Amino acid sequence: MAIFTVTASPQSATWPDCARFHPVPIFFKHMENPLENCLFCKIASGALPAHKIYEDTEILAFLDLHPIREGHALVIPKAHHIWFEDLPQALATQITTCAQHIARTMKQMYHVERVALFYTGIHVPHAHAHVVPMHHVHDVTSAAYLRDGPDSFSAPPQLPADEMSAIAAKLRESF
Repeated sequence: MAIFTVTASPQSATWPDCARFHPVPIFFKHMENPLENCLFCKIASGALPAHKIYEDTEILAFLDLHPIREGHALVIPKAHHIWFEDLPQALATQITTCAQHIARTMKQMYHVERVALFYTGIHVPHAHAHVVPMHHVHDVTSAAYLRDGPDSFSAPPQLPADEMSAIAAKLRESF
């Protein structure tokens, strides 16, 4: 069974077994020790802080630091999986079930008709689901992100920490 090894840095890192099915995108290859330096693994282990909404032994839900809309949450597996399609089915179901719970709460909190759920994995090589209350039909479409051109991306601004703490507390109450 082959395991993909990144050799772009002096300290090469071994990617998980699932990487044998997919080439690692070029924008991840520059990372030294990607498993040790995974932002979401650090958050899941408690090494980095997060505005947590839900946590159990397998998954963690927390607020996105650069929300598309207030309340924008991420749901991640605690175990490192690069690609969402390689998540074990039970774990993917657990993430979706948590996201549904958060979405129901967001609909009541923000008085929105829709809440978006999507996986991207573009900026952090760790499977993660976005849960976003949609106040506008284009909140989660390319139109909102391509204003600076297709090769550019501007992260939405951060909310103040006290606002994020209050939002996380409201969402957490529903669990």
